[in-house]
Amino acid sequence: MLPARLPAALRGLNDSKQLTEAARRQLAATLAALPSVEVGVGTISATRIDQINILEATREAMRLALGRIAHAPEDLVLVDGNLPIPGLPGPQYPLVKGDGRSWAIAAASIIAKETRDQLMRAHDRTWPAYGFARHKGYGTVAHRRALMSHGACPIHRQSFRWQPADD
Repeated sequence: MLPARLPAALRGLNDSKQLTEAARRQLAATLAALPSVEVGVGTISATRIDQINILEATREAMRLALGRIAHAPEDLVLVDGNLPIPGLPGPQYPLVKGDGRSWAIAAASIIAKETRDQLMRAHDRTWPAYGFARHKGYGTVAHRRALMSHGACPIHRQSFRWQPADD
């Protein structure tokens, strides 16, 4: 839960996709240090995503994240997207493009993206041939070339359909 008025250190809070990696990292650290902010993170494996699809995996991760904070929201949960989170008690408000319209969703977006980036940097140490620290698993030409050269590793989704890199 964010304070009613944002501290000066959070004035740059915005949709994580609109921020530089350095700005996201700084805002994530600031959010984590605020005593009034509780952070819960839910992660889903590639195998689980393959089992249930990316949308359901995202919703499952949201449920997990909410379950990992000490003071679960009781009055309202804002959901980034157009669908509520199944199985979640209490009122929910899906908000399309919520990370650009809500400070709370933008903060969650930043935490999620920074957590994912940290995981990808760790995966890069295990599987350096894929360059995860650089592209974070997105379908860049370099990533597709690595897939063509090395095949998939255990963190790759088997259900994702990618196109080989054009040479």
